[in-house]
Amino acid sequence: MKEMKIKTNQSLLEDTLKALLLFILMLFTTSTFAQIKDHSAAVNKAADKIEQKVIDWRHDIHQNPELGNREFRTAALIAKHLESLGMDVQTKVGVTGVVGILKGDSPGPVVALRADMDALPVEEKNDLPFASKVKTTYNGNETSVMHACGHDGHVAILMGVAEILSGMKTDLKGTVKFIFQPAEEGAPAGEEGGAELMVKEGVLENPQVDAIFGLHLDAFYEVGTISYRSAGIMAGVNDMKITVKGKPTHGAYPWVGIDPIVVSAQIITSLQTIVSRNVTLTDNPAVVTIGAINGGNRSNIIPEQVEMLGTIRTFTNEDEAFVLKRIREIVELTAQAAGTTATVELPYSTRFPVTFNDEKLTSLMLPTLQKSAGEENVSLIPPTTGAEDFSYFAQKVPGFYFFVGATTKGRDMKTVGDHHTPQFLMDDTAFKTGVKAMCNLVFDYMELSGQ
Repeated sequence: MKEMKIKTNQSLLEDTLKALLLFILMLFTTSTFAQIKDHSAAVNKAADKIEQKVIDWRHDIHQNPELGNREFRTAALIAKHLESLGMDVQTKVGVTGVVGILKGDSPGPVVALRADMDALPVEEKNDLPFASKVKTTYNGNETSVMHACGHDGHVAILMGVAEILSGMKTDLKGTVKFIFQPAEEGAPAGEEGGAELMVKEGVLENPQVDAIFGLHLDAFYEVGTISYRSAGIMAGVNDMKITVKGKPTHGAYPWVGIDPIVVSAQIITSLQTIVSRNVTLTDNPAVVTIGAINGGNRSNIIPEQVEMLGTIRTFTNEDEAFVLKRIREIVELTAQAAGTTATVELPYSTRFPVTFNDEKLTSLMLPTLQKSAGEENVSLIPPTTGAEDFSYFAQKVPGFYFFVGATTKGRDMKTVGDHHTPQFLMDDTAFKTGVKAMCNLVFDYMELSGQ
């Protein structure tokens, strides 16, 4: 008990010192901001002027959604727009990705801005004039397609930012790299994709990126708001497949066989103790979820095997390694105790690292967010157990990822359609805040880098 108390006091001291250092850095940053050129008035004016065009782009993309690694129409629309602005444009980066390079009139750092392009295999149930009616094939099955996570808005925002910054290139003290990324939701089975593949193909090089910014429209925050967090803002994710072997037999004589359904039930129950009994929840949250279980086809037959699919969310590399180790131990030893075997494929098809906001960069750019939305509209939030493959970019260069509110002011949040659902909906007036924030981040980062 004494050792636990000492550890807790030490942890509190470390947190206090960390907070004090960040406060000192923020004071320094605020003082420095007063000495740099402020482009926000010109950005605000340009954002007002381009707002309807951004909304129109978003409606068009929403009505014509495309799944990961199949964003052909979307990529062509983006490339045509960037080329019309006089940029150097690369296509087919990471399968269907588009990259635009805008060089300012003065030398300086390279700032990357990222937007994801892909939709989801979801059937839209919103009564909108631009609602999606698209159907396609996903992993061999026919499916409806919908932008149910805001990526259509992300693309439209970044297209608007590209137009504004290209019109103000005489004020840019550096280079802007616009990254339009496919397959954030995951590539089709058997394919590579997303941020990981773009990084592998050198998207952060030639020219070498110094910092990267990304945003996500969020249905659970009101229009005009921005929310952020330093360090781990979104969880690292692993998915898994568990296969439990059994010995099939007649359901009337279970003692003759080995029931993989019972073993699976024991495994599911025991997995929940990882979070409730093994993880130090006061330091970092974690999630272990079984989302699918399949086995058997008749009431009186004990099947040969059961398959389960699940997801794991953690916020540090150490927690990830520990939770994955415990999962393997529980699965394998529970099966062994029942006289059978079980295998864990972990990760099964997806792994994203923690989305980590560089702490120095976050403190440096917080005043930019505050002037973009108003200080009273910018809030610090707890970490979210959602995941983002922006994390692959932020592993290589300092990154800052934040959320922009997308729900109509005053709406009852209990009635809001969640992300990845047929009822997901965004207010068109949300996008201008994102446009202003991204433009201001570029200008302020370049100005501060010259100090």
